[in-house]
Amino acid sequence: MDEIDEALLSLLTQDARQPVATLAQTLGLARSTVQSRLERLERRGVIAGYTVRLGESVEKTVIRATALLQIEPRTLPAVLTRLKAVREVSSAHTTSGRFDLIVGLTAASTEALDRALDAIGAVPGVRSSESLVHLSTRIDRAV
Repeated sequence: MDEIDEALLSLLTQDARQPVATLAQTLGLARSTVQSRLERLERRGVIAGYTVRLGESVEKTVIRATALLQIEPRTLPAVLTRLKAVREVSSAHTTSGRFDLIVGLTAASTEALDRALDAIGAVPGVRSSESLVHLSTRIDRAV
């Protein structure tokens, strides 16, 4: 990846719906050059896909939380399979330190979040959990 690829990714991070012609004009490149770079970045897995970023009005209607899980040794695959079935689970990351997994949750209500946390706590292999409800976003570099 070179500086042009990095600039292209930066533009796409701001707005992934920009037409290739607009990207090319902004970068001062030919449209075909930008198109071939995009295709190369996709083939190499640098660009895994394009997504929608929800607006503030929608974001304010959901409750976000993080669950920190300690799991029993050698149960990670089974725990992850069960977590995938919990609709409110949006991400799961292995980690080092006191906790084994960091689980991101998004729920429509506190009741739905409570049910999801109960379901996670009941997963065989989950030794303990600690949950943190997100109150407000102060920094979000993904925006």
